[in-house]
Amino acid sequence: MSRLTHVLSGPYAPPAPVRELTVLCADGARLHVEVHGPEGAPPVVLAHGWTCSTAFWAAQIRELAVDHRVVAYDQRGHGRSPASPACSADGLADDLEAVLEATLGPGEKAVIAGHSMGGMTVMAAAERPGFREHAAAVLLCSTGSSRLVAESTLVPIRAGRLRTWLTRRVLGARAPLGPVTPLALRILKYGTMGPGSAPHMVEACARIVHACPRKVRYAWSQVLDLLDLDHGVRQLTVPTAVVVGTADRLTPPVHAHQLAAALPNCLGVTELPGLGHMTPVEAPELVSARIRELVSTYVQVKEGA
Repeated sequence: MSRLTHVLSGPYAPPAPVRELTVLCADGARLHVEVHGPEGAPPVVLAHGWTCSTAFWAAQIRELAVDHRVVAYDQRGHGRSPASPACSADGLADDLEAVLEATLGPGEKAVIAGHSMGGMTVMAAAERPGFREHAAAVLLCSTGSSRLVAESTLVPIRAGRLRTWLTRRVLGARAPLGPVTPLALRILKYGTMGPGSAPHMVEACARIVHACPRKVRYAWSQVLDLLDLDHGVRQLTVPTAVVVGTADRLTPPVHAHQLAAALPNCLGVTELPGLGHMTPVEAPELVSARIRELVSTYVQVKEGA
């Protein structure tokens, strides 16, 4: 299956970028980066989650690029970014810092939105000089900083050692996902999306997730299993908004409220009734509007830009 399999029409079809570039990271990893929208417009940087790609943000890119400069990149091993042996939280932070340096001018501020592992990327980078130079505000969508496996409700039994063990086996499975079949759509919907998610939303997510290479999916599952970014949350001092679906089984609302309690400058938690883990796809207008609101409040555009 092509790693670039995705929907070809409709709101979740990835729009064509204004330009593309390859960013070289500190350890030699190469990242595929896209820039959408007019030069000089207020910038937004989008970091996708585990097993996804820039295509995950198609709805936000399409809406925001009308009057924003939108930067989206493929995390290492995902989308069009080649796999790297360095799978770690530090690697995620290195990558975000490199993308910011390559796409923003000196001192230029952006709103940075991260979904799931993309939100963890932001937390991992919170103390980095490059992040602090360029981050005006942050949106964390459907994410957490630690205890990801233990808090997951993917396996519908009481919390405890057995549930954690079973969840670890499910999320860390080495088996290929295979083609996007009706059964695969039902499984993905149960695990990652709310019960009312429309079929076209489910299909869009399935095509993106199933395109992620099996080895990459497994390697990053091991990183997320042991992740502890609680310290990074406390260092994330810029204004930060948090969004979560009430039916999120992968990062349930308990994570969002723990983040809100630890963030130095939290703008509040928005709970989306009945929605699952894929909030930017399940509630595209709301997520785009939240990003737009953060830009209008916290990003200053230079005169004459």
